[in-house]
Amino acid sequence: MRDNSSDYRDIFLNDRPMMDARAPVEFNKGAFPGVLNLPLMDDSERQRVGTCYKQQGQDAAISLGHQLVSGQIKAARIDAWLRFAKANPQGYLYCFRGGLRSQITQQWLAEAGIDYPRVIGGYKAMRSFLLETTQQAVAECDFVILGGLTGTGKTDVLAQLGNSLDLEGHANHRGSSFGKRATGQPAQIDFENRLAIDILKQRARQTRQFIVEDEGRTVGSCTLPLELYQGMQSHPLVWLDDPFESRVERILRDYVTNLCAEFISLHGEEDGFRLFSERLLQSLSNILKRLGGERYQRLQAIMQAALEEQQRSGSIDLHRGWVEGLLREYYDPMYAYQRESKGARIEFIGEQAEVIAYLKARQAQR
Repeated sequence: MRDNSSDYRDIFLNDRPMMDARAPVEFNKGAFPGVLNLPLMDDSERQRVGTCYKQQGQDAAISLGHQLVSGQIKAARIDAWLRFAKANPQGYLYCFRGGLRSQITQQWLAEAGIDYPRVIGGYKAMRSFLLETTQQAVAECDFVILGGLTGTGKTDVLAQLGNSLDLEGHANHRGSSFGKRATGQPAQIDFENRLAIDILKQRARQTRQFIVEDEGRTVGSCTLPLELYQGMQSHPLVWLDDPFESRVERILRDYVTNLCAEFISLHGEEDGFRLFSERLLQSLSNILKRLGGERYQRLQAIMQAALEEQQRSGSIDLHRGWVEGLLREYYDPMYAYQRESKGARIEFIGEQAEVIAYLKARQAQR
């Protein structure tokens, strides 16, 4: 049998397969990328055992647990664990603290013929390790913030750099009021874990300077780690410029063509287009107060007509009307104010190729 492990760095750097023996309710609150939830107890069983523990103590709770997970239920769970262990011989199992649940799982696997290692300290220790990974990076590394008006292609720039942290990618959200994707966002803990693992892997490649997009404290429903967000308020800023027409086309690609395709891929042609249309209209409605009633009504009418034409003919040309209106009347004035307030921190301004070249040269100097 391979040894039980507390080498969390190795586990995350090498994407070791892991099976999570916690109950689904715990798993859904937060887990690690690629981990499979194969619980020792389901939610109901865990709740009953927890109540028994509080009222009658550990021995009674353990006894109840063995009663609840027995016979065919026990056999089915062991069978699922065995399949995982055989398919992932380099993996590990864990529970919340690396205690009783993972030890019982490990014992039952051994009785079924497979010795399988567990993570010492369990989920809690691995989670603490990842939180510390982010905190250490903020304290020890340089950060450069990439800013720019809406639609300038900041995400496209990040994708061409080997030292970027794509906060919107980890949050599965494009960052603006229209940024919700068809596939939804990860839980907050999942977002933090993904970000920390990205940082860990990059630092293992000797990255000492990170590029992140200029974001608010939240990216959709995901909140940036406080220490990272606070640092972003003082780090140097590189500003990405792009012609207005290019920005409009990029927004059409991301928020109309691609988003519509996402919904249709998930829900089929008819329901997908309906849900896409509802999403666009709701996104506009979400900024009604900031737009003002007259401007909202005007842009909403243009959007509605554009959606009807898109559904009828497939053409997205009419969408340019509300995109151009939103940029000129809402987003650009807001970002112009932000740029002015951050002007002293801007160390370079350029279009995409120039910004990429500058940031690569800056990284090479580290």
